[in-house]
Amino acid sequence: MTQFDLTDDQRQIQEMAQKFTADAITPHAAEWDEKHIFPKDTIRQAAELGFGSIYVSEESGGIGLGRLEAALIMEAMAYGCPSTSAFISIHNMAAWMIDRFGSDEVKQKYLPSMVTMERIGSYCLTEPSSGSDAAALKTKAVLDGDHYVVSGSKAFISGGGENEIYVTMVRTGEDGPKGISCLVIEKDMDGVSFGAQEKKLGWHSQPTCQVNFDEVRVPVANRVGGEGEGFRIAMMGLDGGRLNIGACSLGGAQRSLDEAIAYTKERSQFGKNIADFQNTQFMLADMETELQAARTLLYQAAVKVTENAPDKTRFAAMAKRLATDTGSAVVDRALQLHGGYGYLQDYPIERFWRDLRVHSILEGTNQIMRMIIARDLLRQ
Repeated sequence: MTQFDLTDDQRQIQEMAQKFTADAITPHAAEWDEKHIFPKDTIRQAAELGFGSIYVSEESGGIGLGRLEAALIMEAMAYGCPSTSAFISIHNMAAWMIDRFGSDEVKQKYLPSMVTMERIGSYCLTEPSSGSDAAALKTKAVLDGDHYVVSGSKAFISGGGENEIYVTMVRTGEDGPKGISCLVIEKDMDGVSFGAQEKKLGWHSQPTCQVNFDEVRVPVANRVGGEGEGFRIAMMGLDGGRLNIGACSLGGAQRSLDEAIAYTKERSQFGKNIADFQNTQFMLADMETELQAARTLLYQAAVKVTENAPDKTRFAAMAKRLATDTGSAVVDRALQLHGGYGYLQDYPIERFWRDLRVHSILEGTNQIMRMIIARDLLRQ
């Protein structure tokens, strides 16, 4: 990326993702939402374009792109369905963690099938009693010969019950972040079970449930990184995850803005189109301005994460906070511009309103983003 524009290659990647979305996602997204359909076939079609391994290295079978390219892809797919785009983002985060920190053995064991999304990965950090305080997690892994014996539960797991691979943070040592390790756990290992599917406000195209581990024997070879390195690995994974979820908000908000522009140009009240009222024009202008500002910050943060800049975590947090708050605000105003029709499922706005609301909660709440930003500033 030049300072203010995308490269030709990045535009080609963006256009490819936009075309895939227009053909394979947008026409079906409302039905997926209404009927709670998990579109596995479509997700695997995305993997055929490399979207299941966007920043997995080429040596491991991925397409080895940077975080800006990943953001462009996630933003494009969220234009059709933020829920499905976010689900693919989470799989990418799990695959990257294995590729970046795993041994050759664990990479060879899992990545070939994850690249094609024949096997899909979940990221397991949050627990019923530890959300924002992730370092307080209690899921325990006790060493027993060449296996860890894992017991505990993880909450709000995207892909829970459906996905085959669970990249899981477990406690192998002392309290706090230094006692946490990362293990790859498989769906069909003895002792793995799942809670009922959560009934959610949005994100209906992907399964979400609690994952339970009852003395699951996991080979030591399935550890990602060294013992005690799990929390650091989890947080590095979240830098990219936060960019992607911010990009999903940008894509959903852009769709909502485009829908609002089209609707207000067609809908008439008091003898003229709604778009001709100055109040409408001011609302649309603010929506566009705020969306472009959030996009610029997110793209800058993505470049910093790719380049491993010293301030990458702060910028990822700032970008996630701004993009997700802005996305929700834009779609809310788009719904308002639709009036009563915006509240109906006949129009896509209410789906985007529901789907984008969770983005300010997951991958670290936006209150936690503010803590990360402020602590980094005060350390200087």
